[in-house]
Amino acid sequence: MTKTQSTPARKRRGPLDGTRVLDLSRVLAGPFCSLILADLGAEVIKVEEIGGGDQTRTIPPFVNGESHYFLSINRNKSSVALDARTEEGREILLKLAMKCDVVLENFRPGVMDRLGLGYERLKALKPQLILCSISGFGAKGSMRDKPSFDLVTQALSGVMSINGYPDGTPTKLGLPLGDIGGGLWAAIGVMAALNERNATGEGSHVDLSLLEGLMGLLGYLAEIYLVTGENPGRMGNSHHNIVPYGLMPVKDGHIVLALHVGGFWRNFCRAIGREDLIADARFRTVKDRHRNRVELERQIQEIMMTKTVAQWQQILDTADVPHGPVNSIGQALNQPIVRERGFVKEVQHPTAGTVKVIGNPLRFEGRYEETRLEAPPLLGQHTREVLGSLIGLSDDEIERLISGNVIAAAAEIPSPDRAANPQPK
Repeated sequence: MTKTQSTPARKRRGPLDGTRVLDLSRVLAGPFCSLILADLGAEVIKVEEIGGGDQTRTIPPFVNGESHYFLSINRNKSSVALDARTEEGREILLKLAMKCDVVLENFRPGVMDRLGLGYERLKALKPQLILCSISGFGAKGSMRDKPSFDLVTQALSGVMSINGYPDGTPTKLGLPLGDIGGGLWAAIGVMAALNERNATGEGSHVDLSLLEGLMGLLGYLAEIYLVTGENPGRMGNSHHNIVPYGLMPVKDGHIVLALHVGGFWRNFCRAIGREDLIADARFRTVKDRHRNRVELERQIQEIMMTKTVAQWQQILDTADVPHGPVNSIGQALNQPIVRERGFVKEVQHPTAGTVKVIGNPLRFEGRYEETRLEAPPLLGQHTREVLGSLIGLSDDEIERLISGNVIAAAAEIPSPDRAANPQPK
């Protein structure tokens, strides 16, 4: 009798391996959510409009015709191009939804119902399905139908009112945190809903308001108002309550200090040769230092101006004081710790060639370390593959739908090597 050899187990891509997501979202908040899910191993099928696809495909700068914006948040996903305005297109969407665990969308409330994909219908057809809806102001309320973008969210949330210098105007964050924060909350909501489904067998509808998402990150700043009735103002590079904490000018530039707890304050005083400040009644506690902020900051700034950034880095490193220079984006991406941990990755794109992208900040020690990132897809790159293998459309049916402009598929895909090294004509 011949011994049967076992088939080696397929390596899991991540903790969400086995989860399939139908991503109907576009631009930033939704795609950032699905990026997180894809990086964690989920299979993400991104549905895009025929012709232009996700709007971020049009935003410069470009690499061989591919937008930096799209490349940054759409790796590890498949792309299906489809016209949801057609009846057959909507039927395909519904069939795809029935093959998925999660449907993600960031249309205005009501659009999913018009597409025949409202939660009540999805729930009736597949009770265990999870729908995650991201919108500016949520599914219910007087502002549900209003348009919104990150800048509007920052303004309405109160975030702009606390960003900038005290004598300056309110300033938006350099980071589009309204959208990115929304994507983070949405990913958390999806994973919580998956956990609930695993326990109960029931799906759910996750309703995320981007306004509430950003306000949910206000933390202690919201509590200042709720406790005192006073609005926290703009502090520039300083902290509302912790002193010293902020940007300090030095002999040849700037450095930040973050002396959040007493131990670091004492380390700092010893490092700068001012142990007398530890016992000074004006600066003994956090409350004391806050009350006497102006005098304390004046003394520290005088001391910090006596040395260069490099000199202070050596002194503060030795003393175990939280600090750092103000890096540019390029300096941040090229600093030694980022290189050591391999945070910047390379992917091979069909037309853009070798493209560098930032990786997933979540690490699972000893697991998934060999998982390779897949390049962001071309528009409709996986239309034939997904519709054929997932919902069983024949080659003839797919070609008929392409001819009828219901779906679209990418043309012949060049190899990454050829894209990186195009041959002369």
